[in-house]
Amino acid sequence: MVLIHSNSTVLALGDPLPSFSLPATDGTTVDSSLIRDPVLAVIFTCNHCPYAQAYEDRLVDLANHFDQEGVQVVLVNSNDAVNYPEDSFESMQRKHDKNAYPFPYCFDESQSVAKAYGALCTPHCFVFDSERVLRYKGRIDNNWEDPSAVTERNLQDALQALVEGHEVEVKEANAIGCSIKWK
Repeated sequence: MVLIHSNSTVLALGDPLPSFSLPATDGTTVDSSLIRDPVLAVIFTCNHCPYAQAYEDRLVDLANHFDQEGVQVVLVNSNDAVNYPEDSFESMQRKHDKNAYPFPYCFDESQSVAKAYGALCTPHCFVFDSERVLRYKGRIDNNWEDPSAVTERNLQDALQALVEGHEVEVKEANAIGCSIKWK
């Protein structure tokens, strides 16, 4: 496990959404051009990373909280599933079902989506407004180990600001997690 504590330089704030069309664990294909919710959060994650695992329940809670607010959360796993079989599409399907994810969990087998976004680690968040312009990138919050000790809810605050039609106050916060497992 390689710890990353940094942020992407591929996408700059104000850049447009890199489009994607990916298979999801529920049998659908998620096409970013067809998502109509005003706010879109694309979160790179995986099955095996302890940082990603620590955030699973928080992401479910967050998606449920914003469900009626016009926020679409999409999880994307771009890890090499050959060398990391826990991150295979079949394992993703089991995790999706076990955790009753209220959002699509997509497989980026070619890793082209992760490269287009400049995803560095799992989890790594990218939030786009209704014009599909990048307004936030980085971490979920400031304490992956202990949800009760969180003092900065960066992803939640960004989503809340956009839902309310406000400017995102903290636009970047270094993502922290396991490196993307490149082929």
